[in-house]
Amino acid sequence: MHFKKIVGEKVYLSPRSVDDAEKYVAWLNTFDIAKFLDQNTKVITVEGEKEYLAKNDSNSYNFAIVDAKTDELIGSIGLMDVDYVHRTAELGIFIGDDDHLSHGYGSEAIKLLLDFGFNQLNLNNIMLKAISFNKRALRAYEKCGFKLFGTWPKSHYVEGKYYDLVYMYITKDDFNNNK
Repeated sequence: MHFKKIVGEKVYLSPRSVDDAEKYVAWLNTFDIAKFLDQNTKVITVEGEKEYLAKNDSNSYNFAIVDAKTDELIGSIGLMDVDYVHRTAELGIFIGDDDHLSHGYGSEAIKLLLDFGFNQLNLNNIMLKAISFNKRALRAYEKCGFKLFGTWPKSHYVEGKYYDLVYMYITKDDFNNNK
């Protein structure tokens, strides 16, 4: 069951549920999804995912991304390593359902979470990391207002090649001025 905590037009963000563990495990063990999340060398079990989903970390805000029309779970998004002194956090997202890729669901989920982070949690700067071959995600992040602030050259080895890790950020002022 999902709850409409943060609501948009295409998606809503719901607290994650242990009941969704099997769906997450299926996605996270699919190489074509896992490689974008730097999870391709990990084996995720249902028991391990249930334990992860049940954890209540006071420095993280994690949500299920749910299709607003069908109430179907399509991915996950969260703010991690929330620092209440410096007012910073790191954003992570994935869309596991192929039918919901490249249709604006992820971008809307990001904007909903940024609004929550900046205007409810009073954060000032949110960053993210992405592997350089993840062009679709990098375009979505730019569309949401994120800016490049660095790369870690050839730091990620995937399918026999090295790729850069890309670092991006957005500030509260940048987000609120471009709503």
